[in-house]
Amino acid sequence: MKTPFFQCITEFIFLENEPEKADVIFIPGGNYPEAAMRAADLYRDGFAPLLLPSGRYSVLKGSFDGPEGYETEWEYLASVLTAAGVPREAILKEDQATYTYENAIFSRRTAEAMGLSIKKAILCCQAFHARRCFLYYQEQFPQTEILVCPTVTRGISRDTWHQTEKGIDTVLGEMERCGGQFHEIMRGYMK
Repeated sequence: MKTPFFQCITEFIFLENEPEKADVIFIPGGNYPEAAMRAADLYRDGFAPLLLPSGRYSVLKGSFDGPEGYETEWEYLASVLTAAGVPREAILKEDQATYTYENAIFSRRTAEAMGLSIKKAILCCQAFHARRCFLYYQEQFPQTEILVCPTVTRGISRDTWHQTEKGIDTVLGEMERCGGQFHEIMRGYMK
């Protein structure tokens, strides 16, 4: 049974919106296909004309640790999208980011280099990673309305996260990162 304590954590971490028509769908890097598959579904349903997967590899690992044959997270995610019926010309490229904040930074740089005006965006990410992804992307795209349309990965959902050690460690780790990783960003706004 969830107590109000559990519910507060759940509501903070597991951010989710209903999809709406948008200019682009952002997909932060990773070696899991679920977020790209969710993005492909949204694309096919007409929610956005462009998708922007982002990622080189994990800074912690130093190389892409996903399926063989792929050098970058972007390359892997783009292949998931095309296999799901997304035309290659709808997939933008950002293949340098090595962590979540860089996914947001380099996605903004890509959008700016292409002259894109992004008024509304959809963010497809792992459900337990939703709040931190949203914070990073919102910080980099302050004039953009960002709708989070996450997907459950690793069996960690808003309803089950507190039932396993892996779920508890993952979600509470996200809580820690939401505080710990934003010090420098916040100090930058003091100037």
